Amino acid sequence: MAVAYPIIGKWFRQRNGSIFEVVAVDEDDATIEIQYFDGTIEEFELESWADIFPVEIDPPEDWSGAVDMDADDFVGRKEGEMPAGYHDPLEFLEDPD
Repeated sequence: MAVAYPIIGKWFRQRNGSIFEVVAVDEDDATIEIQYFDGTIEEFELESWADIFPVEIDPPEDWSGAVDMDADDFVGRKEGEMPAGYHDPLEFLEDPD
């Protein structure tokens, strides 16, 4: 089985069961930065990518693990309503009109 190339935004599972997303690939420095489901970020050499035996997977349905949110953040909220303290990063962009 061939090893999938690290692509930013793709999710993978390691042989030990840990799942992570590729968040950066720096070809000049030959490094890859990944973020595990629990939010932990790790960087390692591109040449060691195959050593972790990554298998590409679909993104997890419950993405809240990576953003460090507890179930308590959602208590009393309506479907689709964002918890207190949530800020949409797109709100900070200027309107082109």
